[in-house]
Amino acid sequence: MKRSRINDIMRAADDLIRHHGFVLPPFASWSPEAFKARKDASAIIEARCGWDITDYGQGRFDEMGLFLFTLRNGRLADLQRGGGMCYAEKLLISRQDQLSPMHTHVIKAEDIINRGGATLVVELYGSDDRGAFAADKGGMVRCDGIETPYGPGTKLRLAPGESVTLMPGDWHAFWGEGGDVLIGEVSTVNDDLTDNIFREPIGRFADIDEDEAPWHLLVSDYDRWLK
Repeated sequence: MKRSRINDIMRAADDLIRHHGFVLPPFASWSPEAFKARKDASAIIEARCGWDITDYGQGRFDEMGLFLFTLRNGRLADLQRGGGMCYAEKLLISRQDQLSPMHTHVIKAEDIINRGGATLVVELYGSDDRGAFAADKGGMVRCDGIETPYGPGTKLRLAPGESVTLMPGDWHAFWGEGGDVLIGEVSTVNDDLTDNIFREPIGRFADIDEDEAPWHLLVSDYDRWLK
């Protein structure tokens, strides 16, 4: 992706988030230079909180892509010992007909919440005995606390205010139907470097063409820009 396109997506996303009554935290507005000058931001960097825009390395953001902003993220060590900061929270934007491709997680359980906009479609498949994608398996999820069985390829349609709880092994893809959707994600500790398993062999982050300076850093920029 061109950095100029990423900058444009950031600006449009900030407008959409504000339109729905949400405001991003102060560190969202830091310039790369201001971020680098901070001496008190190590927890933000280590938790990989911040801007995240991906085309999954495929170069087709409008067809396959996702905007994310990690608001807070806990510690895996706390999750492993069963106490402390075991949670994470994100805001996502799924554009109309923009696919977030089929995947599952090893550790992360998550609530996917339609926070506003159009309908969020979540396509579901189950796992085989080894946890791999199973085209002939379904499973059980909870939609706003109600147990909801699903068959292979079931498409849940979540209106604003509705949500689904997904556990490891619930394979899922999603997109906006009829317009763009602001999504909330509340989960256990999030590790996007190791905890995403995609059905197809694709990447998690975008390859960036630096055609202009970044407006704000992506979480995938931190290792290169801040260390």
